Amino acid sequence: MKTEVTTVKCPTCKQAVVWDASSPYRPFCSKRCQLIDLGEWADEEKRIPSDECVSESEDWSETR
Repeated sequence: MKTEVTTVKCPTCKQAVVWDASSPYRPFCSKRCQLIDLGEWADEEKRIPSDECVSESEDWSETR
């Protein structure tokens, strides 16, 4: 019985990554690429689009 190997491209460097337990940083190829991505989110270079207009000064505790 032959099993198919699933591969994905690393979001940071586009290198092929095998999607299984042997790739602990999946979908990233390495810890370095994982940290680069995290840094981009932390610096707000990446974000999830939203239709809501929420000011940064709004008190989030009141909206829940």
